[in-house]
Amino acid sequence: MKTLVLTRADVEHVVTMELAVDAVERAFAAVGRGEGSMPPKVYLSIEDHQGDFRAMPSRLGNSAGIKWVNVHAQNRKEYGLPTVMGVFVLNDPANAFPLAIMDGTLLTALRTGAAGAVASKYLASGGPVTISFVGAGVQARTLHDAHRVIYESFEPFVYDRNESTARKLADEVGGRVVSLKEAAGADIICTATPSRAPFMEPQWIRPGAHINAMGADAPGKQELFTEVLKRAAVYIDDIHQAMASGEINVPLSEGDFTVDEIAGTLGEVVAGKLSKPAPETTTVFDSTGLAIQDVALARTIYDAARNRGTGLEIDLVGETM
Repeated sequence: MKTLVLTRADVEHVVTMELAVDAVERAFAAVGRGEGSMPPKVYLSIEDHQGDFRAMPSRLGNSAGIKWVNVHAQNRKEYGLPTVMGVFVLNDPANAFPLAIMDGTLLTALRTGAAGAVASKYLASGGPVTISFVGAGVQARTLHDAHRVIYESFEPFVYDRNESTARKLADEVGGRVVSLKEAAGADIICTATPSRAPFMEPQWIRPGAHINAMGADAPGKQELFTEVLKRAAVYIDDIHQAMASGEINVPLSEGDFTVDEIAGTLGEVVAGKLSKPAPETTTVFDSTGLAIQDVALARTIYDAARNRGTGLEIDLVGETM
């Protein structure tokens, strides 16, 4: 047996955002039904380089695997490297054979954007007229592209502290650069920043809006003022990860928000175990990123690559006794 090696270019060649959204939606449904296995995410802090590594193992059906991914805030400035990079190892759970080793950087960006779009599909009220993207980096682009899969038309609002960065994204997606206050007034709001200080004021958000809080992925990070959470129905992806590193982690640690105030998980809504919120309800999706999303998308990429003859097959394991 051979192991398939897929570079980023290979992954780009075979994957589409439609495939990513479908894989992530299926993963959420599986989690909601209690299927699959996903041990807690493991963090390895690299404080002297302002970064960390994360190990994310999971198993879903005929696939198992692990993603080894980093977040190093100074990478672009100091090394000309992406802030986030990852490698995914896909295994056959029946015999543990490594089916594939693939780029996990694009996989991470795609599945994160797809998660936001799936959340909007199930938690937002109706078709949005406006969707705002707060933080105009790589993640904003995949969030935009994923929402284009779900919704036929909407006007993109873009805000970033760096106006030229916001302008670049707005030009790419045919959107408009707006103030932070105007961005907060959109029908759907997607925040994707590394902020450790809340900036989204509750009075700016209209009743019935939906917020995808994507940025808080480590302890101490927070994008929304606690009052935003208190006024909304808050849905999480995983209780343990959300408590430790999601948007709710700081309000929980400070005693300003409780686990009892969580409306449920997105997986429960996707699986039909919880009803969709009423149209007038303001909703928040607290996204921390699930390993089971990664393995679902990795399997989709692997199958597509095999069907198209993409990638390099290597004898990684060698002959065995």
